[in-house]
Amino acid sequence: MAAPVQSRKLRILLMPFFASSHIGPFTNLAVHLAAARSDIVEATVAVSTANAAVVRSALARQLSPGSATAVRIATYPFPVVDGLPPGVENLSTVKAEDAWRISVATFDETVMRPGQEALIREHSPDAIISDGHFFWNTDILIPHTELPEFVRSQEILDGPVMDRITSSIKRCAGRAVNTFYDLEQGYCDIFASSIKTLPSYFVGPLALQPAAEAPAETTTGDSAGAGHSPPCIEWLDRMPSRSVVFLCFGSLTHVSDAQLVELALGLEASGKPFLWAIRKDTWSPPDGWMDRVGERGMLVRGWAPQTQILEHQAVGAFVTHCGWNSVLETVSAGVPALTWPMDFEQFIIERLLTEVLEIGERLFPEGAGVRSTRPQEHDLVTAEVVAQAVTKFMEPGGRGDAARRRVKELSARAHAAVAEGGSSHRDLHRLIHDLVQARTAAAN
Repeated sequence: MAAPVQSRKLRILLMPFFASSHIGPFTNLAVHLAAARSDIVEATVAVSTANAAVVRSALARQLSPGSATAVRIATYPFPVVDGLPPGVENLSTVKAEDAWRISVATFDETVMRPGQEALIREHSPDAIISDGHFFWNTDILIPHTELPEFVRSQEILDGPVMDRITSSIKRCAGRAVNTFYDLEQGYCDIFASSIKTLPSYFVGPLALQPAAEAPAETTTGDSAGAGHSPPCIEWLDRMPSRSVVFLCFGSLTHVSDAQLVELALGLEASGKPFLWAIRKDTWSPPDGWMDRVGERGMLVRGWAPQTQILEHQAVGAFVTHCGWNSVLETVSAGVPALTWPMDFEQFIIERLLTEVLEIGERLFPEGAGVRSTRPQEHDLVTAEVVAQAVTKFMEPGGRGDAARRRVKELSARAHAAVAEGGSSHRDLHRLIHDLVQARTAAAN
């Protein structure tokens, strides 16, 4: 392939997996890259057509009204998949019983690669930052940074595919990670030394506003977030400081109706104020529940402004599934966690929060029942367990307060990491510098 004419800009193409929990951080990384060196960086987030709206929404949440960014959006067609209606291209919107269809299609190079490769060759970027799912991107153009996702199911990731992923990592220019050094010092050191020939860049928390150093050049044209506060924020404004329990289980987790009923009854029995973000539009709480709870509780259907909620002074605890984005957001906000892992690597992350960092507690106590990443194996968490865990954690002077003190310290370190001169700020600039150097070397 002939080398394209190079512009002054370092053109970085970011390619996330088909889930909002991946598209959001990739978009945030694009904003950070563009803000860190807007004079030389042009970042483009490449997604399938139906996911462009997810990127626009993420940009609107990341940017202040009236602010600007050099982040662009590029799209490629999602392949036709048996059983999936047109436009269903995201694990956060697909029916639970059809989620496997997206996962299987993702790792099928024969159906997924053509659209991605056509876009890459059309844009001829200087660097690609690709989710680990798309291991074939290593072979298309130039070295790129990636961090593979841990996938449990052997039906999706068999031995040959894992070998390809491992091989692609070793041929990358480096690895970028949404974390900060003070959060996982020992683990960052192990990760950085695991492949000594590759540099590692710890550039998080990406949900925090980047430290801009030069005026940005173009606007997104999306002014979402301006005007009145969302109703849930207005509700929080009426609540006492650190009194509210916030519950949200991310964009990928599917919770059964029976479990939702137990959770609702447990929150009622706890007597504590709560703000509960729930994805299921079709689920209704038990009869009379809303009347009994009254103004003490609020339900948010669909998407909730999680970062804004966690930063509110009324929030005293976060019941979380331990998804990595949620972990970084609660650490950044300085809010302790009641952990309720359900899938993927969330049980491992729970141990980081509860046993290593000690900024949270398990909601489902040790020995109370079977926990599993597979829903059919997971025991129901009863209303009594929910009520006891919430009540105990919110007791003044209890373990919740101790966890809060520790997470407040980590919050200060998180903000320091992304501030000018911080560890994540330095790694972000080192990443840009190394990519510029790689482009120069490739041109010679």
